[in-house]
Amino acid sequence: MTETEYKLALMIKERISKIVKILDIKVFGSRAIGTSDNYSDMDIFIEVEFLNSEIKDKIREIIWEISVEYSIYISPLILTKDEVTNSPLRASPILENIEKEGIKI
Repeated sequence: MTETEYKLALMIKERISKIVKILDIKVFGSRAIGTSDNYSDMDIFIEVEFLNSEIKDKIREIIWEISVEYSIYISPLILTKDEVTNSPLRASPILENIEKEGIKI
């Protein structure tokens, strides 16, 4: 991950933390493992304590604003702690990949 990408992820974390408690945030995918190109999106995993449709919409709005401002498509995966630990998602390959290759912000 480049310094600029890290700064963008940190900016996302700071803005989202003003509206909801963040438990974990990681960049994963091609940008995390260094195989991205200029057209690659930035995959970002965001684990929050609580989530409803209003908060999810606000998170997506923050990410969209940063995407437009910095000309990078940011693809969020937003889950609650309960979804990560108690739902069928806990055994999903995507969460295993995030745990293995994700860069904590």
